[in-house]
Amino acid sequence: MFIRSRAPLRLGLAGGGTDVSPYCDEFGGAILNATIGYYAYAGFEPLNNGEIEFVSADLQQRAQYKATPELQMDGTLDLFKAVYNHIVKNYNHGNPLSLRMSTRVDVPAGSGLGSSSTLVVAMLATFAEWLNLPLSDYELAQVAYVIEREEAGLQGGKQDQYAATFGGFNFMEFGRDGRVLVNPLRIKDWVVSELEASLLLYFTGNARSSANIIHEQSQNVRARNEQALTAMHAVKEEAFHMKESLLRGDFQLLYEVMRHSWESKKRMASQITNPHIEQLYACAMEAGAHCARISGAGGGGFMMFLTDPIQKDKVAAALHAHHNGGTAYGCHFTGRGVQTWRIP
Repeated sequence: MFIRSRAPLRLGLAGGGTDVSPYCDEFGGAILNATIGYYAYAGFEPLNNGEIEFVSADLQQRAQYKATPELQMDGTLDLFKAVYNHIVKNYNHGNPLSLRMSTRVDVPAGSGLGSSSTLVVAMLATFAEWLNLPLSDYELAQVAYVIEREEAGLQGGKQDQYAATFGGFNFMEFGRDGRVLVNPLRIKDWVVSELEASLLLYFTGNARSSANIIHEQSQNVRARNEQALTAMHAVKEEAFHMKESLLRGDFQLLYEVMRHSWESKKRMASQITNPHIEQLYACAMEAGAHCARISGAGGGGFMMFLTDPIQKDKVAAALHAHHNGGTAYGCHFTGRGVQTWRIP
């Protein structure tokens, strides 16, 4: 028996960063995101040889261990170990499991598309399928959050796990009491089609670690940094305006919201933007893009641009001419969250 899963990556359209503690714990957060047709895949195979094997195809890493109740976190494929440890402790009475877990992600690490969280969701879903765990969508996303943020100790927000689990266009609210509400949006087909036609993803060629940026954001909240807090409040408010623009199909409002949101986001932490990102932004706008922003925490990874569909190639050519180390991607939205299936 072989179990496979895939979970979609996401684009953060508005509100990014307001799902990060302690901001969301004190003020509540609001996010609007959408899943896209790039995925994290996990393949799971039970073994009976008392061994555990982990394989990350895209990172070209492999590790093998004796099946024990807990694997030590040592910097090698720690997300794999964190998922395994949580499952054994909480759902298998502390009894070790023998298995092979293989993964692959469609985009480079550090992309800003939520790849690490999405990978945790994909791996967790294979265990849930194998052990027949009765996890609802909310429970699956929450468990993935606990594994990554609390047990593996990786800094970040809450939106990625819920996006990967639920799929589609979602307006998410993060309450002061830790509660999360996922509100699926019924976006008209023509609006989705226009977004797909207009959207250009551009990998800057610079993978980045979000940990330092997120740490600075959190410190700014604790220190009551007035500029950063004002920016976060504005970013949260713009998530509501983005929801309105999508539901109404008002693209002029959408462009305006995204431009304002990017300017606000840059004030949340000092490392969100840099001269390279600013140059790419100016280059695309000069070539005819309506608006742009970095995806995820910032500092590198993917940038997203909205432009007239007829001008998309012109914008992509300008970006490549300015910086030939980057890569332009097309993009399609997907309405489904994590999926699992068995191969006899």
